[in-house]
Amino acid sequence: MDFCCKSLRDSASPIDCLLFDLDDTLYHGKTGIAEACKRNIEDFLVQKCGFGETTASSCRVELFKKYGSTLAGLRALGYNIDADDYHSFVHGRLPYQLIQPDSQLRSLLRSIALRKVIFTNSDRNHAIKVLDRLGLQDCFDEIICFETMNPNLPKSTRPDEFPVILKPSSDAMKIALDAANVDPSRTLFFDDNVRNIAAGKTLGLKTVLVGKTMKTKEADYVLETVHNLAQVIPEIRLNGKDGGDQRIKRTGSELDTILPTTPVGA
Repeated sequence: MDFCCKSLRDSASPIDCLLFDLDDTLYHGKTGIAEACKRNIEDFLVQKCGFGETTASSCRVELFKKYGSTLAGLRALGYNIDADDYHSFVHGRLPYQLIQPDSQLRSLLRSIALRKVIFTNSDRNHAIKVLDRLGLQDCFDEIICFETMNPNLPKSTRPDEFPVILKPSSDAMKIALDAANVDPSRTLFFDDNVRNIAAGKTLGLKTVLVGKTMKTKEADYVLETVHNLAQVIPEIRLNGKDGGDQRIKRTGSELDTILPTTPVGA
């Protein structure tokens, strides 16, 4: 992946890195991708695991709540599911054409002279496809994904040998921080999931809840859309057309008036 803005680090900024979730954070949760993904998971439960069609939806929800993902839950219950096969089935049939290029977000990201990293529970192929559809494939320095957090899974000889590690587990967060080689106190973490935000806050990240209008106690900031980040988050610097930079500042009272709702599951 080509890197953008690598030579434009801003040593005066209190932030060194922007750590972004992918799905429902960089693009709107109502594109139809999340619903299609849920249907594919339910089809997988029926076709590959023998679940009943009438119970697949409720089982998906329960596995997600208890284990963090359907795949993690299935393996914990003893199903010998290959992660690549699972992701190929669940993500391989997604209608990626529903995701449209986002030139506004591309311009915004390229104007911020900070390191930018993707941190997603999804597999690398899915992440690359989404970034390609958005037109953001050259706007991130690194992708931290399912394979990063679960490097030993392909070597497992039985389902319970290596538990699946995903956000919001502290292990997943620590792996991501280590892989990105960042200082949590100088990193902004953007995610649409409240539990992920809470996990990030526990490890010292500065947190930004995306896609909501109400701020949780673990979120330092809340954005209705990621496009608003420069207006809401103080000390984000944008490169000006004249080669200088434009610093967006907001006082606490101003932020309260900007904090401009929507939930999700999988």
